[in-house]
Amino acid sequence: MEQNTARLADEIARFVRSGARFRGMLKVGDLGAEFSALMLLLPLRAQGPMRVTDLAEIKQADPSTISRQVAQLVKAGLARREADPVDGRASRLAVTEAGEAACDRLREARVALLAQALDGWPADRVAVFTDMFEEFNNLIEAHLRLDPTASPRENP
Repeated sequence: MEQNTARLADEIARFVRSGARFRGMLKVGDLGAEFSALMLLLPLRAQGPMRVTDLAEIKQADPSTISRQVAQLVKAGLARREADPVDGRASRLAVTEAGEAACDRLREARVALLAQALDGWPADRVAVFTDMFEEFNNLIEAHLRLDPTASPRENP
């Protein structure tokens, strides 16, 4: 088991290293913000409007970094600030129609690139891998939530 776990750790590191290359291959055109800022649209879309501090917690990133990225999204018209209904002095961020369209373009580009990479796999193998990868992600997320010593770190 230990040998397989070490091999898995190596493969995960290899997968993470390929992330920047993968992002570079996505054909989405200029959406008006850096890729890291665009990735903030995904939790906003899924969970609805939220404060920058909540978004930073979800992304496990420094709030000042998230604030800089949020400014890009607002400037590009992909997100808007609105009053927080609980505390009118605070604001929260919401995805605009243009932001929704950007999310759709990003997803379509990811799916197209993965479809090309997995072209030689039969559909049932893709399904099994997807199920196992989802289970793996769920286990990792559960473990991270349970680890009180885990500290948030900035995501590139």
